[in-house]
Amino acid sequence: MAEDLSAGGVPHLSVKAGIDTEELTGRTFPYQFDPSLVDDVDLIAATPGEDINWLEDIHLMYEDGVPAVFDRYTNAFLKIHFEIPPGREDEYARKVLIKHLQEGNSYGIWLKRRHAKFPQPELGSWRAGSDMVGETWQPS
Repeated sequence: MAEDLSAGGVPHLSVKAGIDTEELTGRTFPYQFDPSLVDDVDLIAATPGEDINWLEDIHLMYEDGVPAVFDRYTNAFLKIHFEIPPGREDEYARKVLIKHLQEGNSYGIWLKRRHAKFPQPELGSWRAGSDMVGETWQPS
């Protein structure tokens, strides 16, 4: 269940330099607040194309002083609102991002159904059995 962050039903963006996922979508997601919802994410099994280097590029960062992971498909930060055990910062950043992608909650993934120009799994290689998109794209 996502939480609606819009003010009075009207979405708004801040005037800060960066935009985070919460602002783009007007939502937060339960796994941003509860580490138990990402504890079972198997990072090796979820790594795209078994490319461990992709996974190793994901690190815990900070946005507005809040722990966050960068979602390159949205080009925005996904904030993490739970306490992360010391020494496991990158692990939890990776798990939150993979869960976000597997659930199809990345804003960049939301755009794929309409804008993908070539056949590809909607949820990438992070989720087996993902619907295909881009098979019928036509220029407008």
